[in-house]
Amino acid sequence: MIQLHDLFFEKFISKTQINQAVNGVAVKINNDYKDKAPVFLIVLNGAFFFGADIIKKFNGDCEMSFIKVASYEGTQSTGNVSTVMGVDPSLKGRDVVIIEDIVDSGNTIEAILKILKQEGVKSYKIATMFYKPLAFTKTYKVDYVGMEIANDFIVGYGLDYNGLGRNLDTIYKLKPQKMKNIVLFGPPGAGKGTQADYLKVKYNLIHISTGDVFRYNIKNKTELGILAKSYMDNGDLVPDEVTIDMLKAEVDKNTDAKGFVFDGFPRTNFQAAALDAFLAKKGEGVNGMVALEVNEDLLVARLLKRGETSGRSDDQDESKIRNRFNEYETKTAVLKDYYQDQNKYFGVDGVGSVEDITERLCKVIDKL
Repeated sequence: MIQLHDLFFEKFISKTQINQAVNGVAVKINNDYKDKAPVFLIVLNGAFFFGADIIKKFNGDCEMSFIKVASYEGTQSTGNVSTVMGVDPSLKGRDVVIIEDIVDSGNTIEAILKILKQEGVKSYKIATMFYKPLAFTKTYKVDYVGMEIANDFIVGYGLDYNGLGRNLDTIYKLKPQKMKNIVLFGPPGAGKGTQADYLKVKYNLIHISTGDVFRYNIKNKTELGILAKSYMDNGDLVPDEVTIDMLKAEVDKNTDAKGFVFDGFPRTNFQAAALDAFLAKKGEGVNGMVALEVNEDLLVARLLKRGETSGRSDDQDESKIRNRFNEYETKTAVLKDYYQDQNKYFGVDGVGSVEDITERLCKVIDKL
């Protein structure tokens, strides 16, 4: 298994199978074009591996040209195809073999065929390394197919995920995540705990609260709890490594979980990177950081009101409350950047009824 950006891929097609498929296509093209001096029109960027191998195995005279179109963002086709680089030189009156890495919806080839008709080519045929019949929506014929595959997202042998994976000589397919892992953030008084209780039931997730984990380990005098308490008794901050080990132990307790709501963790970039590395070893990852966003003055008033009944001294002193907000903003701003860089940060309006806020959160989480 390999990781590219935020996704995980498992081995799918071997180098030997790729070579066998390429040889099969090359034999057919040689039979059809040995006396025609065709132009191999290679669709960039993905088809350059396949195109190079086909041309090396062609026995007659030939030329090559390139065309570049775009339709994919991430793992999904946008459905909109734009020409980035047109053909050069002119293909008028020539026999053309279009070399594509993969044909799925067929939109890319359809756009190229329109260009070839405008160019006035003598003839054309289509060769693709991979073909997804279940995704194909067009009526034109694909003449040479290296291998038919299911509608999986694949990388390797020229195919990429957001720029990575093209250089692999083995084909990997996307490994679906079995877990839905959410990092839930919100300033003090935003109702994060209340929302976590709803989310864990709705999505059948395990709620891991840093505070609860600390209290459990200290109360039960676990090895990690004793270590954490030794730092706290000396007035020192508990090192990231201890906090991380506690969270890892909590995750490992729930091997059959469908996912986790991480509440109050991570709090630093180091912790966030450690969580990514830990989940990656399990073939999983964080789906998103969902943060409740609420105006500070509104929350200060809410916490002061809560302080009248909660008995918490830090809910009764406005300066202490604002200091907590300052600490939260400082830490969250860093983590916000960390997850935004992975396109995994989602801010949610945290003002309104509990039900309204839950609905907003669920709309985000349903898409992760």
